[in-house]
Amino acid sequence: MLAVALVEARKGLAEGGIPIGAAIFDQPGQLLGAGHNRRVQQGDPSMHGETDAFRNAGRQRSYRDLIMVTTLAPCWYCSGLVRQFGFGTVVVGESRNFQGGVEWLRSLGVNIVDLDSAECAALLGEYIRASPEVWNEDIGESSSRET
Repeated sequence: MLAVALVEARKGLAEGGIPIGAAIFDQPGQLLGAGHNRRVQQGDPSMHGETDAFRNAGRQRSYRDLIMVTTLAPCWYCSGLVRQFGFGTVVVGESRNFQGGVEWLRSLGVNIVDLDSAECAALLGEYIRASPEVWNEDIGESSSRET
């Protein structure tokens, strides 16, 4: 499952964007939708990897039994999506570079599986070092150049 999200993250990087990918699966493991962060490419601050995968999965009767897989711990915005629609499980590629709303989701009873993937951590870590301003914009942080 993480392999699908990683393919999406690499697509985003190849397009000049932030390498975060996500995918949504049903319990038997069938892929329902996949996507990647397109904020830079589309100039749309709401187009995170999780929201792209969510849109691509289309309408579902229920989300409780679905699995959201993402290369990075979901930010507060995407954690809100998980909460709003009641995803029961979120598989996180890594939370070294960013912890987001993982603990909040756990406190709400969401099953969080952190794979601590060195590959995911390296992919995003390299991007953050190369493009800190874009990364800070993505997570809603002030740039070090702002006063």
